[in-house]
Amino acid sequence: MKRKSLSRYLIEQQREHNNLPSDLRLLIEIVARACKHISHAVSKGELGDVLGNAGTDNVQGEAQKKLDVLTNEIFLEANEWGGNLAGMASEEMEHIYEIPNRYPKGEYLLVYDPLDGSSNIDINVTVGTIFSVLKKSDSPDAVCEKDFLQQGKNQVAAGYAIYGPQTQLVLTTGRGTHCFTLDSELGSWVLTQEHMQVPTTTNEYAVNTSNTRHWFPPMTRYMSELLAGETGPLGKNYNMRWVAAMVAEVHRILNRGGIFMYPSDSRTPGRPGRLRLMYEANPMAMIIEQAGGVATNGEIAIMDIQPTSLHERVAVFLGSKEEVERITAYHHDQVSN
Repeated sequence: MKRKSLSRYLIEQQREHNNLPSDLRLLIEIVARACKHISHAVSKGELGDVLGNAGTDNVQGEAQKKLDVLTNEIFLEANEWGGNLAGMASEEMEHIYEIPNRYPKGEYLLVYDPLDGSSNIDINVTVGTIFSVLKKSDSPDAVCEKDFLQQGKNQVAAGYAIYGPQTQLVLTTGRGTHCFTLDSELGSWVLTQEHMQVPTTTNEYAVNTSNTRHWFPPMTRYMSELLAGETGPLGKNYNMRWVAAMVAEVHRILNRGGIFMYPSDSRTPGRPGRLRLMYEANPMAMIIEQAGGVATNGEIAIMDIQPTSLHERVAVFLGSKEEVERITAYHHDQVSN
């Protein structure tokens, strides 16, 4: 059976469902091309002199890797000239990037994390790129930060590229979650998994247990039940996985189920979490929910959160419905008590 390319898939989606305007389709293809470029840069490693720190910090005060800087530049250069964007926002930039006046402007906004899990680069462990597409308001005014501060449920597309043994692109435009694999010989993205589904139940969880002593009671309660195994209240044994790259955790969950958790904790009581709402939580929530999973911050659906700043952080619980609803219920119990 002849497999579909990404271009053919997007064109057929437009014909069948009329949900992919030509500008959005072109934007997704340009993003996919940028991900191919990043995949090549990542694969070169030491041979391409891209390993190690860049000697700069990002807006969050985190040391930037050389590849953090390079991949951000790749995204900017690939997308600024196409005529389908009004602006971009990146985890690596303090402010939004307005499309320069020398290029035509479009109606979409691109939000992205150019290299998720970059701390894994120097040890040759899986990393990825996460992106989200929003529509700008109809206002004739120049794009501003406020235009980007939309709830996740307003996303018109979301996806990630994962740079592992194979380079894959996982995409949703609101009609299911689908996976494309990069054919390195042909240089094209090929549809390899259609309508991915997150299993409702699971026996795997992903969390950084080194933070256990800082967790709040709902998280401590839930983890104690997981660790109690088949003799505990949940009646089964669980396995832990932790890659320290959100793309890798989510990709595993899409393929075999699980729950990914990055809770808030007592170290930063004034901050509701660590992961970025706009660049990580919202796009991953859309991808997971389109595959039948659930994504919350412990209280409400991730995509119902109203952003108040470009680099806002949130707690994240996402994956198999049964487990995410359980930990969310424990947070609700804590509030009610």
